[in-house]
Formats: sequence, structure tokens, C-alpha cells
Amino acid sequence: MNAQGFALFDTPIGTCGIAWSGRGIAGLQLPEPTAAATRARVKRRWPGAVEAEAVPAGVQRALDRVRALLAGDAVDLADIPLDLEAAPEFHRKVYEVARTIPPGRTLTYGEIARRLGVPHDSREVGQALGRNPVAIIVPCHRVLGADGKMGGFSANGGVSTKRRMLEIEGAPEVGAGPLFAAR
Repeated sequence: MNAQGFALFDTPIGTCGIAWSGRGIAGLQLPEPTAAATRARVKRRWPGAVEAEAVPAGVQRALDRVRALLAGDAVDLADIPLDLEAAPEFHRKVYEVARTIPPGRTLTYGEIARRLGVPHDSREVGQALGRNPVAIIVPCHRVLGADGKMGGFSANGGVSTKRRMLEIEGAPEVGAGPLFAAR
């Protein structure tokens, strides 16, 4: 992803990073153990991006909405412009479906595969979400394994981070059955 700028910002789950290009948000880094570690991770993931003291207005609106979501507000982030140009086409399709999952709801990898018309490709859906460059905005934390199992989560803190974000959003307990699915 070609990001031109980045900034760190504090949230209820820790210091996140956001990277952008002229097309939209190119990356969102979930918190590492320290702000310095988050900054270092952002610099590795988007090496051409320069840390900005002031962020463009559109980026500020995006990070304010991410903060609000992580503070427990039912904020829909589906309209935030993204720069996913470098992502493979299948990944972009998976991300489009994931962006339709409202806060506090979930889908399974298999449900996303079925919505894409490739019902046997749930593993590929999982791989695409594992490479999601804009976590939270593309809410990969809202995607579960079969039968509502948490499965893996590649962000710092792993499954406990995923569970915490779902709890903040007011999602019913994992394994709660049909109420846990997106409507």
C-alpha cells in the first residue's frame, strides 16, 4: 500500500496508527504494547509514509469515528474512503462484505464465502482478513470461525483483543447462536 502520511492516536484500547494516501485510508494499525512499538510497526508496514503533526481533515474525521467506535458508540465506518489498490481483487471483495457487518454483530468466514458465491473458500476468506491493512474500518474482528468460535486474530493480543473489541461494541457472547450473526 502506498501511504504518504501517518499519525498515531489514542483510543480506549491503546495507541493506534493510521496511514493515508491521496485516495483514502491505506492502513490502520491496532495497538502494540507501547506507542513507540506502534510507531515502529507503522513505519515497517508503510515505509514511505511520513509522520504528520497535523492530519488532513478527512483523516481526522476517520480517526475520530474509530475512537468513538472503540469507546462504545455504534458508529458505522463503511463510508470511510479506503486506498486498497495494492490488495488482490479477492481480498477487496472480502473486505467489501466485511464492511457490511454492523457494530455488535458478526459473520463467519463461511458466511462471507457464501455471500461471495464461493462457499468452499472460507479458508481463503480467513487469509484475506489476516492480511487486512485497515483493521477496524474493515472489521475483521467481527468475523468468526464456524459455530461462533473466535479463531485466530493477528493483532497484538490475539483473540483477547478481538474479544475486547466485540465486547466494546456490545456483541452478544461468542457462541450465543443466531443473535450473534449480522442482520
